[in-house]
Amino acid sequence: MIWSDLHARIHRQLKQHSLIPRSSHILIAVSGGQDSICLAQCCLDLADRWDWQLTIGHCDHRWRDDSADNAHFVANLAQTWGVPYYQRTADSPLTNEADARSWRYRQLIAIARHIRATHIATGHTASDRAETLLHHLLRGTGTDGLSSIARSRSLHEFEIPLSPEILTPSPQLVRPLFEIFRHETATFCADRRLPIWEDSTNRDETYTRNRIRRRLLPLLRDHFNPRIEAALTRTADTMSIDRDCLETLAHEGLKQACDRHHNDRLHRPTLQTFHLAIQRRIVQRWLAQVFDRAPNFKHILKVVALIEAPQKTRTDPIFGARIVEVRGDWLVMVTLDPPRPTANPSTKRKP
Repeated sequence: MIWSDLHARIHRQLKQHSLIPRSSHILIAVSGGQDSICLAQCCLDLADRWDWQLTIGHCDHRWRDDSADNAHFVANLAQTWGVPYYQRTADSPLTNEADARSWRYRQLIAIARHIRATHIATGHTASDRAETLLHHLLRGTGTDGLSSIARSRSLHEFEIPLSPEILTPSPQLVRPLFEIFRHETATFCADRRLPIWEDSTNRDETYTRNRIRRRLLPLLRDHFNPRIEAALTRTADTMSIDRDCLETLAHEGLKQACDRHHNDRLHRPTLQTFHLAIQRRIVQRWLAQVFDRAPNFKHILKVVALIEAPQKTRTDPIFGARIVEVRGDWLVMVTLDPPRPTANPSTKRKP
């Protein structure tokens, strides 16, 4: 193996951020594109240094006519490398990006649990982080959206509930190419003469992300900042640190404001001691806790407006028939009674 600058940077990142401990079992998500192929090769090159056990996983969404050939390509690569290979194929074509992403993570988690992998590694790069930040910014976002993609995260929201007797720990999602740009993975693959599967959907500009990659970023690079991707990733890093600070304060704030005996109540005087930015995050956490689902920004604003509102002020229904109402010093979650059925005048008996 030729030790490159890219190897050194990934190795340094692994040590600095304790990203993947020694003796870990890593499920590498390989699509066949340059980023995932670069990731797989780097993991192979570093495996002896870190005493890793490696497995390759591929998810066939069936959204292209050549997806089966793509899967066969990855399977052959895994065989050439001498690495165990697992594949999941969708029952029917997945054409929606959000649905495909959710399905893919569920399949990777299932494979990881089956083989007892401790980590799932994906080929997301610094270029992906820059594109994601722009994508969120164009739609309108806050600090969380500008934080872009995390270096490491849990996948709890994608997990299928397990039986109590199943004690396998949840795998951690990690992104070893977090600080590597796409042009660097292309150079690495070319230098190593690694085979790459060209995904035709990457050229389809009906997808917003592809238009950002193929039109917007080149425009910004040519006319505004030749190092725009690096600038955007620095912004994402800054926002990520700020977000972590706000989340820590909100976590403590929720413990102070929430009624210890009734978690459907928030103490208004306590909330009033916090900055608006923390109030919003406390309310966001509270609603997610009560409803077991993520509230949208409108839901959060409706509840925050009640912190200084007069008595008996209430929101309109948030989820189903549930509202939040001002009762003394408390914001209280209330379930509205179903409307009583009204008699049809035409069915009434005449006296």
